[in-house]
Amino acid sequence: MAEVQLVGSWASVYVFRVIWGLKLKGVAYEYFEEDLSNKSPLLLQSNPVHKKIPVFIHGGKPICESMIILEHIEEAWPHNPLLPTDPFDKATARFWIKFAEDKIAATVWPLYRTEGEEQEKAVKESLEMLQTIEEHALGVGDEKKFFGGDKINMVDIAFGGIAHWLGIIEDVAGMKLVEPHKFPRLSQWIENFKQVPVIKENLPDRDATFAYLKRRREMLLASK
Repeated sequence: MAEVQLVGSWASVYVFRVIWGLKLKGVAYEYFEEDLSNKSPLLLQSNPVHKKIPVFIHGGKPICESMIILEHIEEAWPHNPLLPTDPFDKATARFWIKFAEDKIAATVWPLYRTEGEEQEKAVKESLEMLQTIEEHALGVGDEKKFFGGDKINMVDIAFGGIAHWLGIIEDVAGMKLVEPHKFPRLSQWIENFKQVPVIKENLPDRDATFAYLKRRREMLLASK
């Protein structure tokens, strides 16, 4: 059995957060694709509280929640750091990581599972979140390639869903939020992020993800 294992699902941005972290660190791992409609004993035993992916298993000990997993990876393999060493910069990075955790799921994901007034509210809240990122996280007047400067770090990973999944959700829901003339810094960051080889080579197929999210949206709307 491999020292490092990852239980995940091919379409999950949370799983890809962990994959990106492991790849950036150069840590070898064994991957297990989970059937979320028929959860395996490994998943249920490793995450009995939430029964969700990803689950990261290091030396036989399971760790859950993508950003907590990344914190563990950062401490267990300190080479190729994903967080700044300066205490203030590290605290700032953790602030934006928490912002991503609190805001993305609450605003972006409802876009494709709602209609009418509910969707209009989700659009408004998503645009406000994106504007905050544009003005404050990426910084007015700053020429930052990534959130932490010239090198990708854990904040970029936390916002990775915006770089790939948000564009697919826009297509599924028939809308456009991230327009270059409205969000020039964010649009440039998306380009920069997706050109990093580790990211570019480790993204789910766009067509397959579109089909998956479209089916899921149709099912969710039909169940209301």
